[in-house]
Amino acid sequence: MAREVNEQVQRANGQNEEESSKRKLTDTFRALRHRNFQLFFAGQFISLTGTWMQSVAQSWLVYRLTGSVVLLGLIGFASQIPVFFLAPFGGVAADRYNRQKILVITQSSAMIIALVMAILTLTGTIQVWHLFIFAVCFGLANSFDIPTRQAFVSEMVAREDLLNAIALNSSMFNGARIVGPAIAGILVALVGEGWCFLGNSVSYIAVIIGILLMKITPVVRERKGSTFSNIAEGFSFVAKTAPIRGILLLLGLVSLMGMPYAVLMPIFADKILGGGSDTLGYLMGGSGLGAVIATLILASRREVFGLGRWVSYASGGLGISLILFSFSSNFWLSLVLLIPVGFSMMLQMSSSNTLIQAMVPDEIRGRVMSVYSMMFMGMSPLGALLAGSLAEILGAPKTVALGGLICLFGAIIFRWRMPRHREKGQQMIIALQMTAGDPASKASFQEPAFQSEKLEK
Repeated sequence: MAREVNEQVQRANGQNEEESSKRKLTDTFRALRHRNFQLFFAGQFISLTGTWMQSVAQSWLVYRLTGSVVLLGLIGFASQIPVFFLAPFGGVAADRYNRQKILVITQSSAMIIALVMAILTLTGTIQVWHLFIFAVCFGLANSFDIPTRQAFVSEMVAREDLLNAIALNSSMFNGARIVGPAIAGILVALVGEGWCFLGNSVSYIAVIIGILLMKITPVVRERKGSTFSNIAEGFSFVAKTAPIRGILLLLGLVSLMGMPYAVLMPIFADKILGGGSDTLGYLMGGSGLGAVIATLILASRREVFGLGRWVSYASGGLGISLILFSFSSNFWLSLVLLIPVGFSMMLQMSSSNTLIQAMVPDEIRGRVMSVYSMMFMGMSPLGALLAGSLAEILGAPKTVALGGLICLFGAIIFRWRMPRHREKGQQMIIALQMTAGDPASKASFQEPAFQSEKLEK
């Protein structure tokens, strides 16, 4: 009798564990129940795979044509510096106009640029100055695409699934980051860089079709004031909102000193590890694998409280991982060390994105996300230029180690100052009812305050 009872208890426990696992899996991908997000997710994955193919192929092409570390940094600078200066205009456009139409225009522009790159490369007429022009053109398109795409996520899913959608969006980005470089490494070795550029051009068709098939409820957007006054409004909101300001400052520091390690990967693949384009693809895929793991962990969360600690720990973890990677001269050890690099970097970026989106009202979302784009993408070119210049003087390993040390220092400062801003951030999240399932959010919900001063009151 006792044995039967024990068996029944064990079966019941097993069923409960199985149901719990299914619920966790469903929760992790819950934003995909929305048709619009399904279309966006699938199209973006295909397109971003092509983008990563092109990124790796372009870096290898520049290095093959010139052998210059500085030019690698300059190409990265040219492709991303437009985001730093023009993203605020993209943010205003996202808050004023139809975000769906903006994305169709930006994605179509990028498709044409990639096609011209492919034609010139396949015909053997490509030159380094061409690549600089194309890099700037991609930067111009991204200046409007990135803040619009970040803000557009809120229109594709219900509010309670927004945080999950942001995390899944990051996981899709990094899933492509694994697949794209691996494919690029093989294609470059077999048939050359031009086919990677052509593959990227074709990949944009998927995301354009997906965006056009979406059924988005039209949103009437107010167009008050001039473009520059709207930009100033966005910067003012960020400057006066301490939790968002702190997150963005740390994000900018990591983008400046930590992220440019990727620009130096061709040197590590060639000079330090003695490999070729396939080695570069594997290294980039290793960091991408870590990034995917990070975003899936983030997607399984149902609330944003506690993510501030994740931001600080991830920044510190990135710094330590980069320092350790800089000392490695073994391929397999380097590959393994790049997994926590990618994990830490994406956990910091995605957690920052999630926290900011949870605290900002929709009427100013595009402009705040444009500042996020400036810190995330806009600081990277300055970092790429700095990394390329320092690598000429110190060497690539010491440059990466220095960047890791500064990221670690920034994480310590952020963690030290975080308690001062935690309560304010929690009040903003509750006010915007962004924590699905949290009783306090439902009890304390009030209309989103536009200015941070109102939230303080």
